[in-house]
Amino acid sequence: MATIRLTAAQALVRWLGAQFVEVDGAELPYFAGVWAIFGHGNVAGLGEALSGVGEAPPTYRAHNEQAMAHAAIGFAKAWRRRRAMACTSSIGPGALNMVTAAGVAYVNRLPALFLPGDVFASRGPDPVLQQVEDFADGTVSANDCFRPVSRYFDRIQRPEQLIDALPRALATMLDPATCGPATLAFCQDTQTEAANFPARWFERQVWRIRKPPPDPREVDALAQRLRAASAPLVIAGGGVIYGEAEAELARFAEATGIPVAETQAGRGALPDGHPSALGAIGVTGTYAANRLAADADLVLGVGTRLTDFTTGSRALFANPQVQIAQINVAPYDAAKHGALAVVGDAQLALAALAERLAGHRAPEAWTRRARDGVAAWNDDWRAATAAPSDNAAPSDAQVVGAVWRQASDEAVLVCAAGGLPGELHKLWRPKRPGGYHLEYGFSCMGYEIAGGLGVKLADPSREVIVMVGDGSYLMLNSEIATSVMLGLKLILVVLDNRGFACINRLQQQVGGAPFNNLLVDARHAEMPQIDFAAHAASLGAIAEKVDGVAALEAALRRAKASPRSHVIVIDTDPAQSTAAGGAWWDVAVAEVSSSSAVVAARASYQAKVGARGS
Repeated sequence: MATIRLTAAQALVRWLGAQFVEVDGAELPYFAGVWAIFGHGNVAGLGEALSGVGEAPPTYRAHNEQAMAHAAIGFAKAWRRRRAMACTSSIGPGALNMVTAAGVAYVNRLPALFLPGDVFASRGPDPVLQQVEDFADGTVSANDCFRPVSRYFDRIQRPEQLIDALPRALATMLDPATCGPATLAFCQDTQTEAANFPARWFERQVWRIRKPPPDPREVDALAQRLRAASAPLVIAGGGVIYGEAEAELARFAEATGIPVAETQAGRGALPDGHPSALGAIGVTGTYAANRLAADADLVLGVGTRLTDFTTGSRALFANPQVQIAQINVAPYDAAKHGALAVVGDAQLALAALAERLAGHRAPEAWTRRARDGVAAWNDDWRAATAAPSDNAAPSDAQVVGAVWRQASDEAVLVCAAGGLPGELHKLWRPKRPGGYHLEYGFSCMGYEIAGGLGVKLADPSREVIVMVGDGSYLMLNSEIATSVMLGLKLILVVLDNRGFACINRLQQQVGGAPFNNLLVDARHAEMPQIDFAAHAASLGAIAEKVDGVAALEAALRRAKASPRSHVIVIDTDPAQSTAAGGAWWDVAVAEVSSSSAVVAARASYQAKVGARGS
C-alpha cells in the first residue's frame, strides 16, 4: 500500500482540502476555508501545514476566536448547512473563546469544525503554558469544555488517530439528523509528529447530503389526522429552509389552504404575500398567527424544535383538544411535546403528505379567518414601521421599517440577541429566499457583526445588512476590521439605546425596578459618552451618526454606494417596543419579595402558570 509521510497537521489539512460536497449538481469544496488565530498551541503544527497548501483550503485571519467561529457559523447557515469552515486556536483562552460559538452551532444545528490546540500528549513539559490542570484527573484540558457543545468530540494524541476521527467528524456534520459542530482537540506535539498515511486517504472524496424519506405508515397517520382536523396550523422551522423545502411547503399550503406560521429560523419559508402565510409565531409573533394557534386543533411543526419562544412556553396552543404532530429529520426533535412523529426530510415528507391529501382542503371558515387576521396585522405592521411624525428618538420598530424600505430585494438581514430579534421576527419581510438570517436559538450577543461577515463570505454578491444594538456592538465588534481587510463589505446599523434595553423592559415586567441594565441605572462615577461612529471609523469602516429616521434612510442610500463596510449609528428610545402581537413567555418571578410590584407580578405569574396546567 502506497503511503505518504506527513506531520499530523499536514495530513489533516491535506485531507480537508480533498473533501467535496455535491450541491445542485456541482461538486464544491466542503471546507471553504480555515479561520485561524495562531498561538503556541497551533502555530508550529497547523500553522506550518496551512501555510503550505495555499487555497486548498484557504486560511483567513480574524481578530477574536469567538468572532471567527461566528463567521464560520454564519457561512454554514447561509449555505443551508451544505458547506462549512474550520477554526483553529491556541490551547487556553483562544480555545475557550470558541466554546460560546460552539454553543451557537450546537443549538442551531449548524456545522463547524473546531481544531483547538491542546496540551502535550507526551506530557513532557507538563504543565505547559495555558494548560488547565485538574487535581483529580490528569487527562482533562480546557478543551473538555467543548464536549457538551459538540456533536462529535475527540482528542488527537497520535497522528494515525486522524484516519478514523476526521471521517467520523465530517459524517456527523453532514448528517441532517446529527448536524452540528465537531471538535478535534489537537495535542500540540502530535500536530508536529510525522507518520506514514495511506495515499488513498487523500484522494478526492465527494459527499452527498442524504434526504431520508419518511416511513409511509407515519405519513398515513398524519394525513388521517389532518383530514379530521377542523382548525389545522403548520409551523415552519429552520428545517424547511435547510431541507430546501420552501417550494414544496408553498404548494402544500396552497393546495390544502392550511395556514402557515414561521419560527425565527423558518422566517421566509413562505414568500411574503402567499395566501397561507401568517408570518411570525410565538412570543415574538403576530396576532394573525398567535390567535389561530390558540384555537388550532392540530398543530403540525415542520423542521422546528418547538422551543418556548415558539410555543409561548407551552401555553400558546390553548385548545383543550389540540394535537401536536412533527415532521423532522431528527427523531429527537420529532418526538417532542408528545407529537405524532414523522421522521424524514421535510421536502420528501411534505410531498408524500400532499399526495395523501389530494383534493382535501381545510374548512373555508378557518382559511378565511387566517386571511382576515393577516389583513388586520398588515395595518398593525404599517403603523409600527412608519416613520415617526416628530423629532423624538425612534423606536426599534421604526428603524426596522426604515432599513426594510431601503434594503434591496437581494439583501440579507443579519441580527441576533436583544430586543431587535423580536421586532424583526414580527416586522421584517424577507424579499428573497435567505434574506432573513437571525441567530436566536442561542440568542448570542456578539454574533451579529461576525455572523454577517460569514454571510458575506458565503455570497459576496448579496447586500448584507447587520442590525446590532449598542450592547452587542460593545461585546464583539472586532470583525469590522476583518471585513475591511478582506474586502467583504457590510452595512451596519447600530441602534444606541444606551444599555441593555430589552432586559431592562423584562426586568420591569416581572416587577423589578430598573437596575444594572441601562447605563444610567448601573453603578457609575460618570456616564460614558461612547462615540460608536468614531470607533467604527478607527477600525477602517466608513462611519456616520444620524439623527432621525429620514436621515437614516438617506445614510442607507449612501452606504449602498460605499466602497467598503459602512456603519450608521442612530439613537433610539429604550422604552418602546411594538405593542401589537406577542404571547406569554414563562419568566419565573421571585416567590418572596419586599417589593409590592414583585408580589403582584408573582401573583400574575402563578395565574398564568396555573392556566397552562403545569
